Amino acid sequence: QVQLVESGGGLVQAGGSLRLSCAASGSTFSINVIGWYRQAPGKQRELVADISQGGSTNYADSMKGRFTISRNNAKNTVYLQMNSLKPEDTAVYYCNAKGWLVGAVVNDYWGQGTQVTVSS
Repeated sequence: QVQLVESGGGLVQAGGSLRLSCAASGSTFSINVIGWYRQAPGKQRELVADISQGGSTNYADSMKGRFTISRNNAKNTVYLQMNSLKPEDTAVYYCNAKGWLVGAVVNDYWGQGTQVTVSS
């Protein structure tokens, strides 16, 4: 099992910045991609960005240039730096960890989520 603990959410004005953290513990050897998803009220959960164990990153188009994902493997922690925030970025942000094996997801873990609210 892998436990994911998010922190760093909160209320910020439009144009501001926040940094989210996701600390992984437990059987972290079983995961190789950690990412952030978000879910706004009435909308489906969507990928924000993810990062592989080797450091390869993947971003949703609407987040490119504003959000940066990074990881500290020694601390088993992934960060999401969010700049130039917009009211439409308001959502619950979830940390997700996946273990891929031969092209299939064999492990899939979620954190409890952290609220990000951007005021206009």
